[in-house]
Amino acid sequence: MSTYHRLVPRMQESGLWGWLGPAFVALLGGVLRFLNLGHPRAVVFDETYYAKDAYALLRFGAERETLGDDKNPIADRMLIAGDLNIWERCPPAPDCASYVAHPPLGKWMIAVGEWIFGMNPYGWRVAAALAGTLMIFILARLARRMTRSTLLGCFAGLLLALDGLHFVMSRIALLDIFLAFWVLAGFACLVVDRDKARGRLAEWHERSAATLEGPWLGLRPWRLAAGACLGAACAVKWSGIFFLLAFALLSFLWDMGARRAVGLRKPYVGAINRDLPTALGAMALAPALVFMATWTGWFVTDKGWGRNWDQATSSGPLFFVFDSFRSWLGYQTQLLSWHSTLAQPHTYMSEPWQWPLLQRPISFYWQGKLDCGGQECVQHVLAVGTPALWFAAALAMLGMVAWYVAGRDWRAGSVVLAYAAGWAPWVYYALAHNRTMYFFYMVPLVPFMILALTLVAGLVLGRADASPLRRAVGAASVGAYALVVLINFWWLSPVLSGQTVLHSDWWARMLLRTWA
Repeated sequence: MSTYHRLVPRMQESGLWGWLGPAFVALLGGVLRFLNLGHPRAVVFDETYYAKDAYALLRFGAERETLGDDKNPIADRMLIAGDLNIWERCPPAPDCASYVAHPPLGKWMIAVGEWIFGMNPYGWRVAAALAGTLMIFILARLARRMTRSTLLGCFAGLLLALDGLHFVMSRIALLDIFLAFWVLAGFACLVVDRDKARGRLAEWHERSAATLEGPWLGLRPWRLAAGACLGAACAVKWSGIFFLLAFALLSFLWDMGARRAVGLRKPYVGAINRDLPTALGAMALAPALVFMATWTGWFVTDKGWGRNWDQATSSGPLFFVFDSFRSWLGYQTQLLSWHSTLAQPHTYMSEPWQWPLLQRPISFYWQGKLDCGGQECVQHVLAVGTPALWFAAALAMLGMVAWYVAGRDWRAGSVVLAYAAGWAPWVYYALAHNRTMYFFYMVPLVPFMILALTLVAGLVLGRADASPLRRAVGAASVGAYALVVLINFWWLSPVLSGQTVLHSDWWARMLLRTWA
């Protein structure tokens, strides 16, 4: 086997099917997510913040207070009725500027939908549905690249399409689906960069007699794209920083591993001298620039919280830049302090160790005591994962730890690291600060749970050169599992999408009492 194919294994199927298969699975998931997207016709859960903040960004360039506080039911009713005067009479505050807890990119993404489709439930949810649909396609392509199998790539995309939590978060205008989108996109770009870098290194090795440090591999646009995506994740929610740090480390470890695999005598020195400078540019400078760029609306308007516009414009351009940046840093300090100390009780708060086993999902919408021909009906939107997927994924993730320890497989290690980057910080905050947190914080981790399941499915399928009987048994087993997930999702779908169902049918779908 050539050095190139040892470092970059061949795909099992043609390139055309590698695009058509994931596209078909994404289309299926997109139909599920866009179908009746405007229901419930209500301001659901924290849409009362983000839908309004997004529209305020369109109108004012910065978030603004509405009537009373953001959860004022009068303002919500006015919004549903199409009355957009909720910003005309704001509460006592400096220029009605709104103190918001999260950076603006996710709200700008919501705002695009409102700009195109109007200030209504469909308009403020359409960006989430699009992001969720694109995630299915990205995950299918990513899993294909990691397993070299289009079949397994489509299997991963299908599981994401059928996950209850991802489905619900793709139909609600909250920020977490956008965080999940940019995290997944960043990780996918890094995996492509890994292949490209190893390929270039192998080609160099085959034509060069040098054996010490190896060459500089260029600017590596895919790693630059990864840094930009992860900077965008941070610009949606601050928790994106954990993924950025973990993936930056992972990328550098891959660089060292590639130089060692090609047979260089000083792989670590080569990685430090040749790869680290461009890695810092891609995984530090690029994310910082993207993050800052998303605050442009705050910088160019006098309506943002803590903007100190009058002071900034009182002297020349240099003072404007200096004072604006100082005000912005002060605002970021306030935000970080708020996130670190948030401990306000909430009905649906939960602990991170409850999340993998679905012990405390979150109710986004409830309408009870509806009349259905003399029987009681309800409508419910419950953000909960598909149990057949989540319980199996918990076991698969434990299997990834054992797999990496036993064989140092980079795929298992990267999946475990990504999961830890999104889950371990919340465990720390729960133990050290008793912070308020919710189950839907898990949505960025769902793709990595599915990648763990996909890698296990690859083991069940067997090697491409295995006997036909072995492959048939493996394919039947994987297909049977996918069918179980499909049936489980179908059974839960009425309480994931707010359909009108009999109270008895609703209760039958409450797997645990904590779901109700």
